[in-house]
Amino acid sequence: MMQMYKVFMNDKPIIITESIEESNNFEVYNFDAINFDKLQERLLESSVHGVYLQSSNLAKDWSRFQENFRVIEAAGGKVYNSKSEILFIYRFDKWDLPKGHIEKGEKREVAAVREVEEECGIEGLSVVKRLETTYHAFSYNEELRLKVTYWFEMKTEFEGELIPQTEEGITNVCFKNSLDIDLALKNTYPNIKLLF
Repeated sequence: MMQMYKVFMNDKPIIITESIEESNNFEVYNFDAINFDKLQERLLESSVHGVYLQSSNLAKDWSRFQENFRVIEAAGGKVYNSKSEILFIYRFDKWDLPKGHIEKGEKREVAAVREVEEECGIEGLSVVKRLETTYHAFSYNEELRLKVTYWFEMKTEFEGELIPQTEEGITNVCFKNSLDIDLALKNTYPNIKLLF
């Protein structure tokens, strides 16, 4: 499997890798020659579906890539109930999985459980395993930010009422079966699709 980092910016992937197997009609740039302001502008263009950044040293270039951003760490959960349904939240007109910021000194797994509980009004979560880490780059108040989200698979036997954390903009919380999940994934973020 190809070693790489996949960062979404404007819902389009920036793939940093040492070996490009296929271009997928993505533009290819040498990592050392990239200008991050121009890259961001390029990804706003509708004709661009994504870019590859060809790296000569993935570990070093990933560190250099992150230096262009204020890095924000978050943690969240893909939660299964006893019927194998998955917990979703609805926020900003999109279906999403519950997640939130890691507090200073907090362990990732602890933060993930806390955020799911807070956003969904749920209890009795147990972590099954660690899932993929996702990356999302965006501009906020003219500052480039990179959100790194650590995901955990969780399970629960909770059957009480789910309560959306409305002060966080969440308007709905529910467990979805496989058919409903397919529909939700048509109105979600690319990073969430990676977890399915």
